[in-house]
Amino acid sequence: MSASGKPEQRSSSLHWPYPREVAHRGGGTLAPENTLAGLRCGLAHGFRGVEFDAMLAQDGVPVLMHDPLFGRTIRAAGGVRDYPARALMALDAGSWLGEQFRGEPVCTLLQAMQFCAGHGIWMNIEIKPADPDVAAETGRAVAAAAWAFFKDSYAAGADMAGLPLFSSFSFDALRAAQEEAPAIARGWLTDKIEDGWLAQLQALEAVALHTNQRHLNAAQAAAVKQAGYGLFCYTVNEPARAREIRQWGVDGFCTDRLDLFPQTHV
Repeated sequence: MSASGKPEQRSSSLHWPYPREVAHRGGGTLAPENTLAGLRCGLAHGFRGVEFDAMLAQDGVPVLMHDPLFGRTIRAAGGVRDYPARALMALDAGSWLGEQFRGEPVCTLLQAMQFCAGHGIWMNIEIKPADPDVAAETGRAVAAAAWAFFKDSYAAGADMAGLPLFSSFSFDALRAAQEEAPAIARGWLTDKIEDGWLAQLQALEAVALHTNQRHLNAAQAAAVKQAGYGLFCYTVNEPARAREIRQWGVDGFCTDRLDLFPQTHV
């Protein structure tokens, strides 16, 4: 425990002050993704770090959502851009996973930040534009909302380990977030590490590279670490794979299998 009484954040790297094991979309496969129920599930399993997706509703309000079109997690017509946030919050985002979650509503970014800040949970906020045409708009809106919520913490010199990090597959969205809230850390998110990755990190003034563990190899991991960046992976659901990539220097990962990664350090 730290002097403040909060759990210490352990890291394998000076370039990654954040939790090493992060709950994917809130509660992994144990609760409806991108909902308050998911965040409560992650917390109940001892996770002090969470990853979730932020997308814009029709009225420009950021909400937690992975799919731009409904059908997988929400039984309704259309998609996220067809509804203002208030209407989205009236939709059922839980019963697809089980009757015990029936009526669990769509969660706004503000609600998620309030929950996480209130429980000492670090956030990896993935900026996920519903369409490439709204990438910059999404980046700006998510960044503006996060900055409005956390600006006093930054002004007070809060520990970076407790402050959020943006990530995105969209360079335009992350660039817009950089311009809107430059103090909030950024991680460039890419399925595969390909030529030009370092230039992209530098252009975004990012602190970390986030990538799919399925395509990562030891040489790539070493190159990222030697360049001085944090290295984060998605989505690691097997302890043996977690041990392997940690040996390569991977700093952290998100997981759907909260039950296989007991948070004994919390």
